[in-house]
Amino acid sequence: MDYVVLVVIFLAVLFLLLGSGVWVGIAMMGVSWVALELFSNSRTIGQDMVSQIWSASKSWELAALPMFIWMGEILFRTRLSEDMFKGLSPWMAKLPGGLVHANIVGCTVFAAVSGSSAATLTTVGKMSIPELRKRNYPETMTIGTLAGAATLGLMIPPSLTLIVYGVTIDGVSIIKLFFAGVLPGLVLASMFMIYVAVYSKLSKSWNPSQEDGMSFMDKLKNSRFLIPVILLVLTVIGSMYLGFATPTEAAAIGVVGAWVLALIQGSLNWQTFRDSTIGAVRTSAMIALILAGSAFLKFAMAKTGLPKELAELIAGWEFTKFWLLMVLLVFYIILGCFLDGISTVVLTMAVLEPVVREAGIDLIWFGIFIVVVVEMAQITPPIGFNLFVMQGMTQHEMGFIARAAFPMFMIMVLMVFVLIAFPDLATWLPDNLRSGPGG
Repeated sequence: MDYVVLVVIFLAVLFLLLGSGVWVGIAMMGVSWVALELFSNSRTIGQDMVSQIWSASKSWELAALPMFIWMGEILFRTRLSEDMFKGLSPWMAKLPGGLVHANIVGCTVFAAVSGSSAATLTTVGKMSIPELRKRNYPETMTIGTLAGAATLGLMIPPSLTLIVYGVTIDGVSIIKLFFAGVLPGLVLASMFMIYVAVYSKLSKSWNPSQEDGMSFMDKLKNSRFLIPVILLVLTVIGSMYLGFATPTEAAAIGVVGAWVLALIQGSLNWQTFRDSTIGAVRTSAMIALILAGSAFLKFAMAKTGLPKELAELIAGWEFTKFWLLMVLLVFYIILGCFLDGISTVVLTMAVLEPVVREAGIDLIWFGIFIVVVVEMAQITPPIGFNLFVMQGMTQHEMGFIARAAFPMFMIMVLMVFVLIAFPDLATWLPDNLRSGPGG
């Protein structure tokens, strides 16, 4: 079989379908159908498609996805962002870089209860942007840090991208993936904060209004606003780490906790319930369709023999792990210019999983590597989703927002090399994880 012809046809059909506006999940099924028709002897393609879609849809681990999405949708409609800013700003004001750090820390905290980059960006941004503008912080720094730090929603558990990766790859624990993202997520947030601190000292345009002094006791008093969300984070993550709950059970606990938080804040009403439920159903259905397409694509690729052939081809090039990862880094950055993160993961894993296994790369570590490069795609034009969300919030031109976010993009590239140099950042917590249900 001429595998070059197969790859050319595969890409041509894929981009034709995507370019014509077909949904990503349907496009994957279309590519799979063409591949099986042209390059296999299968006579039961329709039956195979139904079987693969059903197998992918009945996964118990997949049930965590809509629950975590619902939790984020509920919290998005509470006063969480306002309370977080009140609790964080007194502690951030005196740091080099001032209240811009509230963007980064706020996104880090909300990422731990949302799992969604867009929800994190919108929730934190709707409060922080007016406050930072009022205090005369540079607009590029306000926008850039918010767009960049919001991507932490893809890494810090519960991450929707990590759930999708865990469902797509056989034999990978979602709980271990969650904990693999904790330390890299905190390190990346720290790198963002270091950049802000250095920029504030070197930039001549840095001249924000001075904050009024606040006593230590007043700071502690304001910190009470952070207690509900911190308790929710500790409950959801702690239940998994201590072995009391599977990811799906922890997600259910998170939904209940989110409703309790909404009740405490006075946000619990029929409109909140309706909007959060509809939002969760739409997002979950979109991701489920992509995963269904991925399952059929993975089956079709295995039938054609392309992944095995690609793995043998790359093995013949005798790449070291480092250079293989560099090739994949460039590949994912380019792909991220045209596809969203979840679509990128499920589309490529069908072909690249055997390559990664053959190279001896730890699949838990590789999941974090994938998330970092997918984070880059969130702020990469022309499709970077965070750029579109930020444009809707600020009315700035796309080019201005992309330039403001570019330093965050470069910090993420640096983070890839940090992960390669210190792989224990991603593997230490999972390796020492207490075993529990579904772990």
